[in-house]
Amino acid sequence: MNNTAIATGNAPAAIGPYSQAIKAEGVSINVSGQLPIDPATGEFAGEGIKSQTRQSLTNVRAILEEAGAGMADVVETTVMLSDIAEFADMNEVYAEFFVEPYPARAAFQVAALPRGAKVEIKAVARV
Repeated sequence: MNNTAIATGNAPAAIGPYSQAIKAEGVSINVSGQLPIDPATGEFAGEGIKSQTRQSLTNVRAILEEAGAGMADVVETTVMLSDIAEFADMNEVYAEFFVEPYPARAAFQVAALPRGAKVEIKAVARV
C-alpha cells in the first residue's frame, strides 16, 4: 500500500510517531479496539503501560495479518489511556510498531477501560 503523509506548517507538527494526516487508497480494514490481553492466557500481558501497549499492538498486528495486511498499512489509530500521564511510555512502545509515514492518531485519557486495562488501541488500515 502506498500511504502518503500529509504535513503542513499551517497546523501544529506531530509530537510523536504519527502524521498530521495520511492519504490512502484501497479497501479499509477497521480493527476494533484491542485490549492488552494475551490470547494464549486470556490475561493481561503484564501490569505496566509498556507491556500492555506492546500486547495491544501485537493483537492489532495479528488481526491485520489474518486480513492479509500489516502495520505499514495502518492509516489511523486511536489510543485510549486510563492515565494520560503514561503517554510518554505508551508512545515509546508505539514507535516500535510503526515506520514513516506514521499513521494519523488520536490519543486521550478515558474514565475507565474494560477489565481495568491501562490501554486500548483501535486501528484503520488500507490495502
